[in-house]
Amino acid sequence: VFGLFTVWSGVVGETKNVVQKDAEFDVTYNDTVTSENQTIYAFNHTVSRNKTEGVRVSVDVSSQGSESPILFVVRQKQAVLSFQVPLILRGLYQRKYPYNHLGRTLCQPPTRAASETQYFFVDVSTLSSQGTNYQLRVSRVESFTLQTDKKFSFTASPSQPQYFKYDFPDGVDTVIVKVSSDTNFPCSVMSIQDIQCPVYDLDNNVAFIGMYQTMTKKGAITVQRKDFPSYSFYVVVVVKTEDEACGGPLPYYPLRPDELTDAGNRSKVLDVVVSPAINSEVYVMGMLFCLGIFLSFYLLTLLVACLENKREYGFLYICSCFSGKTPASPYEYGSFGKFLLTSAILFFSLFTERTLDSVGRSRQESLSSVEEDDYDTLDDIDSDKNIVRTKKFLCVSDLARKDKRILSKKYQIYFWNIATIAVFYALPVIQLVITYQTVVNVTGNQDICYYNFLCAHPLGALSAFNNILSNLGYVMLGLLFLLIVLKRDIVHNRALVRNDVNALECGIPKHFGLFYAMGTALMMEGLLSACYHVCPNYTNFQFDTSFMYMIAGLCMLKLYQKRHPDINASAYTAYACLAAVIFFSVLGVVFGKGNMVFWIVFSVIHILATLLLSTQLYYMGRWRLDSGVLRRIVYVIYTDCIRQCSGPMYIDRMVLLVMGNIVNWSLAAYGLIKTPNDFASYLLAIAICNLLLYFAFYIIMKLRSGERIQCLALVCILFTAVVWGFALYFFFQGLSTWQKTPAESREHNRDCILLSFFDDHDIWHFLSSIAMFGSFLVWTCS
Repeated sequence: VFGLFTVWSGVVGETKNVVQKDAEFDVTYNDTVTSENQTIYAFNHTVSRNKTEGVRVSVDVSSQGSESPILFVVRQKQAVLSFQVPLILRGLYQRKYPYNHLGRTLCQPPTRAASETQYFFVDVSTLSSQGTNYQLRVSRVESFTLQTDKKFSFTASPSQPQYFKYDFPDGVDTVIVKVSSDTNFPCSVMSIQDIQCPVYDLDNNVAFIGMYQTMTKKGAITVQRKDFPSYSFYVVVVVKTEDEACGGPLPYYPLRPDELTDAGNRSKVLDVVVSPAINSEVYVMGMLFCLGIFLSFYLLTLLVACLENKREYGFLYICSCFSGKTPASPYEYGSFGKFLLTSAILFFSLFTERTLDSVGRSRQESLSSVEEDDYDTLDDIDSDKNIVRTKKFLCVSDLARKDKRILSKKYQIYFWNIATIAVFYALPVIQLVITYQTVVNVTGNQDICYYNFLCAHPLGALSAFNNILSNLGYVMLGLLFLLIVLKRDIVHNRALVRNDVNALECGIPKHFGLFYAMGTALMMEGLLSACYHVCPNYTNFQFDTSFMYMIAGLCMLKLYQKRHPDINASAYTAYACLAAVIFFSVLGVVFGKGNMVFWIVFSVIHILATLLLSTQLYYMGRWRLDSGVLRRIVYVIYTDCIRQCSGPMYIDRMVLLVMGNIVNWSLAAYGLIKTPNDFASYLLAIAICNLLLYFAFYIIMKLRSGERIQCLALVCILFTAVVWGFALYFFFQGLSTWQKTPAESREHNRDCILLSFFDDHDIWHFLSSIAMFGSFLVWTCS
């Protein structure tokens, strides 16, 4: 049945015949359209309130001309969909891709009636005077509504996008939508949109509303019930016209602006499955687990301290621990058990001590008017230090001649400086990551942040709360380390007040400023790592690494300061050097990728810095960098190598420095040849390698000098090494990487492996915080 209408147009003498046909589903209509006729296909179908049935319109046009395309308009009760065939989709650099075969799913307006018959019309028209053949088919989409935990396979292309509906079941507040494919390309986009018309399902408009992300083989978006008033949403999958957004190659540049580019076959088979996410009980279990692990270190520290002192002092000391009174005892240097003991006493006696306050105030008052450059206990320290520091065999006493009060004040500056740096660094970082998260939530662009989307659990405005929570260990263990150091400082001051001969005459000099700085750096690493994981990407990766550089540098300085307290770097020099390292880290992240000029400059600076530091360490600071340095180098080479062949005066130092130069030159060569994309991690590897090399040298020299490593300290070293090994294993799992495109990064995403809440990177956070804490303990007792 059809109707024939004659329409008089605005142009005199021109008429257009309008033909309306009653059409049926699943029937293919082959017709021809010209500028003189227009065909309207009338469809009707029954919709139910409790069942959503998709309707799909498929069109195929045989003509290749794009000057006068055919216009298809689908008129529904509450929506209008229009598209032309051939459909022209644009790519980069004004490339144009024509598509003659289209398939579009109609938006289904909601109905309040239990059952209702709805009509829609498909209008076909063109301005071409020549007849154009087309095929039209309207069919029902039987699997339009997705079922929970049931995988559904489908095929999509740039001109044939697909979308499906999902309704939240009762009792489910959060679901995770996973889309996967066996092939990387063509690049595609998955989107989550609210139930409203129109549905944006083309490459040029899919990013207009909702949440979306590009994908190759994997894509996942966590959806919360509270974000959708109708408790349902559309899962939209669009195949892009080009693969550049997913890291793929680009086709050739068009020779003419209006030239059409053949897109080829860009169909892609995909699977979609919607699964319930974790519930609130899992969140609580995850938080309690994280808190319990690190609180156990506080309890373990207390327990070990009490057991150690029970062995030394018996039951009376245990009682004193819980009574808040500390018995007088000889001050012992190098006791790891005493080191642990102090933390136990701290919780019960720190705030009940009153006599120490007056002592501390008097000592601070005495230090307030003393400066290192103004006062020295030895009148001849400036005249004979060249002789003392250049002896062939040095003792700690030769390098600890300055007044201990002056050095103590000097090293306290490390703590106050890093505390100031932390405040001024952390505040803008927190503000920036909050802005990042807000942008992600407002725009819905999931490509901004490089999460592990298969294990990203939202909480409030945060998209990956588990990655933030797992950084709690750095903060809690850093605080525990500060408390331990604080008590050691108090015990040491007591011994000085009592004029304890062991505190005054024996052991290596005790300065706690660098320890305070190390503990603060560990806490800040946790805070800034949490900030980085609010929205991890390459622009804020330095938040996660800046205080790692600080920790590595402070650990090296502390090891050197133990045996060289008089000549260790000042806080201002040390932090200036670390600032330069962070500056190069930023330059490397921004300009280092594939930039050979940058790598040449950095490698030269790296090698020169290694040579200068080697000279500084070999001569114990007794050399000058001035205009005559080249003349002195030539003279030394002539006298020691040409005129007579003599070995180095300081063999041990020379061995360390030669090994250090070999390692650093090798790292510089590796960077110059490979030019790794992750410059920040490369720079961190340089710092860690130098730290481990110097620590190994320190232990070897300690044993060579006849000192021994206590059993408990050795256990701590072995335990820390094992934990570091496991931590690095989880670190190198690589669940995401901002060195690639967001879509390529998602190929590395994996499901949670611990309590259905934490992933591999969270376990890296747990283990590395424990390993860092153990390393700090090793530093205190070595």
